Amino acid sequence: MRIHPIPMIVLALTLGASSGIAAPGQASPAAGQVREGLRYASSILGRDVAYAIYLPPDYAASSRRYPVVYLLHGYSDDESGWVQFGEIQQAADRAIADRVIPPMIIVMPDGGVTWYINDYQGKVRFEDMFIREFIPFIDTAYRTRPKQEFRGVSGLSMGGWGALHFAMRHPDLFAACAAFSAAVWTEEEAAAMPKDRYDRMFGPLFGPRPEGKGAGMPETFKAYNPLNLARSRPDADLRKGRYYIDCGDDDFLIQGNMALHGALLERKIPHEFRVRDGGHTWSYWRTGIVDGLAFIGQSFHR
Repeated sequence: MRIHPIPMIVLALTLGASSGIAAPGQASPAAGQVREGLRYASSILGRDVAYAIYLPPDYAASSRRYPVVYLLHGYSDDESGWVQFGEIQQAADRAIADRVIPPMIIVMPDGGVTWYINDYQGKVRFEDMFIREFIPFIDTAYRTRPKQEFRGVSGLSMGGWGALHFAMRHPDLFAACAAFSAAVWTEEEAAAMPKDRYDRMFGPLFGPRPEGKGAGMPETFKAYNPLNLARSRPDADLRKGRYYIDCGDDDFLIQGNMALHGALLERKIPHEFRVRDGGHTWSYWRTGIVDGLAFIGQSFHR
């Protein structure tokens, strides 16, 4: 595994895509299609789940099936984040045209502030909805290749947490995971979080935090925290997928990401770890997403 900045050729390509302007002497790429405002009626959640989807440039004109990547947003954002701020269409169009990534479908569901988990009381079962309902729905509604080897998951911040726990808890469903600035904390960091912040962000999901020195974190937190999963999941399960972890050197989440890298190193689980110059910002994620999709796309080739 390597620790190095994003290659400059890909950085330049992504910056050009995020601006929507082709590089000098370079033709504009064929355009894919983004559909927004879509809804899936979930019986598990008892409500509609909004989602957006990117369809590659030749989707409408062909009958072929495509690999699929589920791209998850961060805390307090929604399904439009990767379209509006991440400019995923421009990045994917250019990367497909330059054969940096294979043509793929990219699905962006609205995860609210669920952290993509089943809450400790079983009232909001987002993980169950995503695994049991949403993925099968996408495989039916769109021309995906509905096998583990052609399915990836990615995300930023809260979505990076979600991407990692989906990949680690459901290794038979995902071939690869790319997590950006993943919201991963050590138990010590989480236990030291101010009580009002914990109660606001995590209490409804993970349950009350045990009181007292050394009390640790609730069991639901441990069951989903990617750092715990990296240390506790069966070796054979972790080796079914490929992992790409990218976090800025100025990001407040760098300590947890480095701990995750260390846990995977200790168990000799193959993965890629990137530390680039930057913080917890859209400019960081826009300039990294193509490399993450390219990493996932390598799993779709033979």
